[in-house]
Amino acid sequence: MTDRTGDAEVDALIGREQLRRTRSLQLIASETEPSAGVRTAMASVFDTKYAEGYPGARYHGGCEVVDDVERLAIDRARELFDAPYANVQPNSGSAAGVAVYAAFAQPGDPVLALRLDQGGHQTHGSRANFSGRWFSPLHYGVRTSDERIDYDQVRDLALVHRPRILVAGGAAYSRFYDFAVLREIADEAECVLWVDAAHLAGLVAAGVAASPMPYADVVTVSTNKVLRGPRGGLILAPGRHRVVLDKAVFPFVQGGTAMNAIAGKAVAFAEAATPEFAAYVRTAVANAAALSAALTERGLRIVSGGTDTHLAVVDVTSLDLTGVEAQRRLDAAGIVVDKAVLPFDTRPVSQGSAVRIGTPSVTLAGLGTQDMPLLADWIVEALRSPVGSRDDGGPHARIRGQITDLPAG
Repeated sequence: MTDRTGDAEVDALIGREQLRRTRSLQLIASETEPSAGVRTAMASVFDTKYAEGYPGARYHGGCEVVDDVERLAIDRARELFDAPYANVQPNSGSAAGVAVYAAFAQPGDPVLALRLDQGGHQTHGSRANFSGRWFSPLHYGVRTSDERIDYDQVRDLALVHRPRILVAGGAAYSRFYDFAVLREIADEAECVLWVDAAHLAGLVAAGVAASPMPYADVVTVSTNKVLRGPRGGLILAPGRHRVVLDKAVFPFVQGGTAMNAIAGKAVAFAEAATPEFAAYVRTAVANAAALSAALTERGLRIVSGGTDTHLAVVDVTSLDLTGVEAQRRLDAAGIVVDKAVLPFDTRPVSQGSAVRIGTPSVTLAGLGTQDMPLLADWIVEALRSPVGSRDDGGPHARIRGQITDLPAG
């Protein structure tokens, strides 16, 4: 164990988490590992500096250094994404989303987004979330034929309901979006086009996915996913939205921001502009495609027939499993995934009929496309085996041992 706090109980928990990670494969699509530089910035003296406001206009003294840190992060974000405007203050991707609502909508306004049970995100209209309580959510979906977004349905809904905001993006949709078509629809319906690029931003930075910047009125980013930054958010937009978005972040949504996270974002944005970062993202996407293909060869169906990105949704109904049970069996084998629902799933969301997989973390651990068939073998064997004792010597224990024996990346 390398991290020490001086608190024995917390140190023990840190050690347990480090051990869990070394003894399992992390296939959580929204997780990755920040670089040593990002971790250093997060643990720096900036952690304790209060800095309400913006550079040059703070509500606290002693902000001359953090002003420079924030300006540096802004400049790097703008250059990385070719964006006229960047706000690096949001404390999370969800907080960035709240600011978008605050900037462009009023309570009760209709907002059109991808259905939550077909890949959308809870901040796009879940009744359990502020977005579904404070606004009037409308949802488009995917086609039954290919499980890809039905852009004709998007247009029809937008023209009938005239939403204030049209949202593109989600948590479990593995295909690229047609931003040009969405821009046309937004123009026809006279609404704001918001691209929630929480999962896509790292791919855009690496040149693997098309940028939404030429099409969107506003783009939000979670800096802690594929981008490998600290947990936090980012807003990108044309310059004409600067004033309304700045006011929406501060003072409407947040007070003092996490300056250590902003320092970490500055490091991450610089790293994301390197050839090494682009190579990591290309490998993560290639791994997702290879793993999807290998699972298909072994009899499992991948939603939409595959993936364009670092994530995929795997249908487990052919094994007569729920998503919850599939997640439990894989966890017993040291393969960590999220339960998920299928488009048009007949099971409740709490159970689901699928699992969501993602390859950023295993890519950073050193796995390549040549390793995906073996990983698929482990996944299928674990899914087909009921869970016994974790130490009963059965298939789950054997797979855990093989994972532990993998060379470090």
